[in-house]
Amino acid sequence: MLREQAAARRATSAPTPGPEIESVEDLSIQGPRGAIGARLYTPRDRPAGIIVYLHGGGWVIGDLNSADAVARVLADASGWAVLNVDYRLAPEHSFPAPLDDAWAALGWAAERFALPVMVAGDSAGANLATACALRACEAGAPELCGQILFYPVTDHDFDTASYRRSETEGYSLTRRDMRWFWDHYATPEQRLHPQASPLRARDLAGMPPTFLVIAGYDPLHDEGLAYAERLRGAGVPVELRRYESMSHGFASMIGVIPQAEQVLREAGAWTAASSGASDAIHRPALSPAGATGEECHVRSE
Repeated sequence: MLREQAAARRATSAPTPGPEIESVEDLSIQGPRGAIGARLYTPRDRPAGIIVYLHGGGWVIGDLNSADAVARVLADASGWAVLNVDYRLAPEHSFPAPLDDAWAALGWAAERFALPVMVAGDSAGANLATACALRACEAGAPELCGQILFYPVTDHDFDTASYRRSETEGYSLTRRDMRWFWDHYATPEQRLHPQASPLRARDLAGMPPTFLVIAGYDPLHDEGLAYAERLRGAGVPVELRRYESMSHGFASMIGVIPQAEQVLREAGAWTAASSGASDAIHRPALSPAGATGEECHVRSE
């Protein structure tokens, strides 16, 4: 009942399917507590890299299908393969279980394919994505050449100006909603950990170049903007896209609002520029670990 209630509260008009992709394959990845479902989208030309994508849903809802159209557009726009990950969900699997699954999938992709790797996600999935990037910085591997964050959860401060606005202006996501999601994901003590609230990390130096999207009508607006500023202050190249007329979750509304596909294709173009993806046909196909990889450079604009 818990998950059904959450889904009903977040219900919007159903997006249309994304574009046709050359190859879509359902996979099983071995995680820390068993198999993790995943779906690999490979574009027509040989991919220039692989994006590990983590869906949103407050760590409580969402699955491979809810991120299917987003993954398709990203693969089509970037020329990169996309690995859509079906990580375990709270409250049955609270912090750090979803993050552990995301980390396992990222490590699998980095080891399996001789390609540059990025991590991406929306909302709570963006929280997991950038937490994986923090782990990668601490561990020294895998080397990520970018992160794509759509309106990320970066903190558990419910008293920002954008959180306060969400209580009075009819937002699709409110402070009450986010308290509910956080309560099912992490205890008050766990929320202090930077891998739960990455805005609270002491040092963000060494994080990968970042494409970060914020929406104006979103309680997460202010923490997303603050995270972009913290990353820039640490010397991380940040491409910040502000969609001030949009609400939380808008990038998933493909075929419903034009801004959804627009922002995904902007992210895809940024990704393509990071590795000269116009030359993708000359790059190696997805191949087992051990083949020669290629260095990835991300443009800072």
